[in-house]
Amino acid sequence: MRTDLTLSTATSAVSVRNLGILAHVDAGKTTVTERILFLTGATHRRGEVHDGTTVTDFDPQERDRGITIFAAAVSCDWDGHRLNLIDTPGHVDFADEVERSLRVLDGAVAVFDAVAGVEPQSESVWRQADRHGVPRIAFVNKMDRPGADLDEAVASIRDRLHPVPLAVQLPIGREGDFTGVVDLLRLRALTWPDGAGSAEGVQVSDVPVELAAEAERRRQALAEAVAELHPAALEEYCATGTLGADSLAAALRQLTADGQAVVVLCGSAYRNRGIEPLLDAVTAYLPSPLDVPPVRGDWQGAVQERPADAEQPLAALVFKVNASTTGRLSSLRIYSGTLRKGDTVLDARTGRTERIGRILRVQADRHTETDTAVAGDIVAVVGPKAARAGTTLCAPGAPLVLEPAVAADPVVTVAVEARRSVDTGRLAVALLRLAEEDPSLVVGTDPESGQRVLSGLGELHLEVAVEKLRRLGLEVTVGRPQVAYRETLSRAVAGLVLRHVKQDGGAGQFAHIVVDVEPLGEPGTDGFEFRSTVTGGRVPQEFVQAVEAGCRDALADGPLGHPVTGVRVTLTDGATHVKDSSDLAFRTAGRLALREALRRGSPVLLEPVVDVTATVPQDTVGGVLGDLSARRGRVHGSAPRGATDAALTATVPLAELFGYAGALRSRTQGRGTFTTHPAGYAPAPRGQ
Repeated sequence: MRTDLTLSTATSAVSVRNLGILAHVDAGKTTVTERILFLTGATHRRGEVHDGTTVTDFDPQERDRGITIFAAAVSCDWDGHRLNLIDTPGHVDFADEVERSLRVLDGAVAVFDAVAGVEPQSESVWRQADRHGVPRIAFVNKMDRPGADLDEAVASIRDRLHPVPLAVQLPIGREGDFTGVVDLLRLRALTWPDGAGSAEGVQVSDVPVELAAEAERRRQALAEAVAELHPAALEEYCATGTLGADSLAAALRQLTADGQAVVVLCGSAYRNRGIEPLLDAVTAYLPSPLDVPPVRGDWQGAVQERPADAEQPLAALVFKVNASTTGRLSSLRIYSGTLRKGDTVLDARTGRTERIGRILRVQADRHTETDTAVAGDIVAVVGPKAARAGTTLCAPGAPLVLEPAVAADPVVTVAVEARRSVDTGRLAVALLRLAEEDPSLVVGTDPESGQRVLSGLGELHLEVAVEKLRRLGLEVTVGRPQVAYRETLSRAVAGLVLRHVKQDGGAGQFAHIVVDVEPLGEPGTDGFEFRSTVTGGRVPQEFVQAVEAGCRDALADGPLGHPVTGVRVTLTDGATHVKDSSDLAFRTAGRLALREALRRGSPVLLEPVVDVTATVPQDTVGGVLGDLSARRGRVHGSAPRGATDAALTATVPLAELFGYAGALRSRTQGRGTFTTHPAGYAPAPRGQ
């Protein structure tokens, strides 16, 4: 029977929590998920990453590599609430899986390493959650490790992520002696002396005498911090000098939902300590589908809102597709309405109607059939044949298009060919299936060599994709990875005049424009800006838009043969012809003008660069720094990491990092690790 650890909050009308588990690689996301599944009774044994027995890392490659590669959805029940969890990857190469998951989630648990604090990919996934407006709570994991420090981890959250972190627990014991936490809201001790990993194993008692004064001090500091942020809490605090547990919990829920603060808890997932309070915090502080604003969509230019109501017309967004030879499984979030087995739905992307053959509740790679799913549910369906990640499925009589997650641009490309000519057709089908499942993989053809090429977000991303092909029985050869270059101009071109005149019988084409073209910033600055300073109606607004469209056409292929970025175009003057001016003429003029400006503006080749954080033994720092410098890296510095390691940071061209994992292991006797984070583009040396 479960010990009552529930935090008092108003009961939600919908007892559902759709949440993701986010973190840097190796912070313990999957272990946290496994302990949640075990404690809630969804599984009957604790899976371990190192044993390859986890529920969510079910793919053979995930078990072989010991990392999460694919976002996996699971469901469980806790204290009358249904929790739909998505365990997301922590490696930067699979950030698109995180992006698509966050698009359909209402909340998240961000997991941090108690020793390392905020790591590079922790920051990346946090910013992704910021973009989607997803409320979060934080769980500082691995409190039993040497060097673990909750206060340091909280400080790194404050300094690097910039929310207001509010720690609601005080650890009992340090490092290997960590046995539990003090619940600061109710000033009680929760201990797991034997790591039993079950609700019966939690012991609730008075705060230890040696921690009583510190707990009181932190409880008061927590009340003061909440009162500063929450008006209703401030009134109670001014009247009584403190905040009651229920008032504090209610204020924390509101601050979490508004993104003004993040509740911080701690524990050791591997040793089964701290998971029950985390589950209580999920149900207490993270929103239900009814607590978030109605989803907004568009149909033929009209914006519509759909609340999370089972009686409303159906609106659901597909966020993941698993395509196989035996059928297609589409994972989706239902935002409004009710979906029933056998229903006919509209695929808003293609305009086709599809029949829902089966509805499945997902438990990673296992499924349970159900006849109905309602607003707020995350389920998988069998039936839609053309659905892709980002497809909206809606009621045929109430069409709606929901905004999909934006796929990241690929930065690494490899050539992929079948070793046997008889496998060429199978390879083409398999590559298209990979691209259906993962929109960040792009399949194309090299225009010069005619080879089939596969582009992705990193070397590991492509390794995983190629390995999937091989596990399908395809023998493939893979070329050396190539990075995705960009180009820009290095100096401004002012007053460029482009006069486009074409007369070949019938209506002609006439467009006269004057443009200034300049770099958007320092070389490597990403983006494109267009503006018009034309006055007096010399160029009508519809033609100004056509000039902008033409300029965007020219960005696809610059003088050096690569896409163009980091450019600002200003339309300063122009002229029209009463009969021969048209959108087409001005679009053509815009395209030709920007191409000419790029040729005159001394084009510069740009290469992708990444921020590298390498954790290495202190006695190998010199050799690793020398190797990074030899790879054209700009070293930013080093900092101690624990008692024996150092964290080195540098910015390195992506092209120089192919094969770096093996080189780093060699220089550090297998003890070094590194992570990367995209840092944009930088000028490439001449001759690239």
